[in-house]
Formats: sequence, structure tokens, C-alpha cells
Amino acid sequence: MARKRTMNRMAMRTEFDEEERTTEEEEEKDEDEDEDEEGDDDEEADGDDEPPAEAAGDDDEEAEVKPKKKPKKKVVVKAPPKPRARASKVVRMKVVWGVFNNSNQQVETFPFPEKADADAKAAKLMADKKATHFVQPVKQPLEEKEKDDKEKEKEKEKKK
Repeated sequence: MARKRTMNRMAMRTEFDEEERTTEEEEEKDEDEDEDEEGDDDEEADGDDEPPAEAAGDDDEEAEVKPKKKPKKKVVVKAPPKPRARASKVVRMKVVWGVFNNSNQQVETFPFPEKADADAKAAKLMADKKATHFVQPVKQPLEEKEKDDKEKEKEKEKKK
């Protein structure tokens, strides 16, 4: 079944707020009455050895005003952070042209600027062996000159 009109949310909200206000006021009145009744009990018990609340002085009032201290939170000692592992050194790569056969086995490599030579070699192998050969770029680790120089110096020292 369809509703005849849409629900007015603002009106519903104001009704709810009014009901809430009235319930809060009733609760406050009930609390005040409870406190008054407790006060009557204190007056009836005058025969006890305890002094009346007024005779106790300002000490009780100060005690009531002071908020209770919250227990301190325990300090959790965290373990020192682990030292970070060093990132592996990034190896520089160079691109070369590789001549591959039909089984994806690399037959030969050529430096990058010599692509024409690589294509010629692939054509020659296709004509000779009557099998498919193709050229594809391949990345290889770049050998740094510093390492080569150090190795050459070590070899010279060993020879001496």
C-alpha cells in the first residue's frame, strides 16, 4: 500500500525533542525528591554518635567538590624500532639486441646501435637453417668501469 503523503521529518524531530525534554524534567524532579527524602533520614538519625553534616564544617564540602583522581595509565614501553634493512643497490641495465630462434633461445647479441646487423643476422639464419629467427631487445646488467678498473689493477698486482 502506498502512503498518502510524505513524512515530515522536521515535525517528527520536534515531537521527539519535546518528549525528551519532558522526560528529562521528570527525572530531575524525581532526583530532587529522592535527595529530599534522604535528607529527612539524616535528620531522624540525630541520636547517632556522628556529628550533623553542618557541624562537620567546610571539610565535607571541599571533599565533595574535589573530583576523584583517575588512576594513572600504565606507561607501555615500546621496543625500539628495528633498523631498516638497506635496500639492495639498483643495478643499472643496458639494452642490447638479441637474436632468438623459434625456441626462444638467444643465439647472439648485438649492441643497441647495431640493430641493422642484428636483423641481417636473423635473416641469414632463417635462410640457412630454414627456421624462424627474430630480433628482440634484451636488458643486461651494465658493467661499471670502476669495477673493471679495480679488477684489472688486482690482476696486475697478482702478476707482479
